[in-house]
Amino acid sequence: MRRALTLILALVAATDIVLAADDTLGTWKYNTAKSKAAPGVSPIASLIVTREAIDSGVKITAKGERADGSKIDTVTNAKYDGKPASVTGSGLSWDTVAIKRINDKTLNEERSMQSGKYHTTARTVVSADGKTMTTTTKGTGADGKPIATTAVFDKQ
Repeated sequence: MRRALTLILALVAATDIVLAADDTLGTWKYNTAKSKAAPGVSPIASLIVTREAIDSGVKITAKGERADGSKIDTVTNAKYDGKPASVTGSGLSWDTVAIKRINDKTLNEERSMQSGKYHTTARTVVSADGKTMTTTTKGTGADGKPIATTAVFDKQ
């Protein structure tokens, strides 16, 4: 009986570790007040990003709207191996992303538009309390000019 109880407790502990292994997972709401948009692009008015675990990576669903009324509706299935993955849908400046997981709270991304000049690197960090996720992006915008953005998300 004691051995069975020990095994059950070990499995529960292991499950908790596996489930908590990626703090970027969950549903996140874009915080317009704390974020800094790229110049020349209509700012995001509302955005919900859902990040779900898949085999060795993440499924990212983004739905929202820009200030000019244009929709954001994308889905990405990417592994954390740093290899390019397609972004399907509309409303974002990039159609390809490569993601590397640094640790439970940090990701590095390379974003690009295959048929354009847009190319950026992004670093995503989840706060120690797990309530805020911040993505800082630097690179070249679709117009070929340097850009830098900060996107802040609140955990839902």
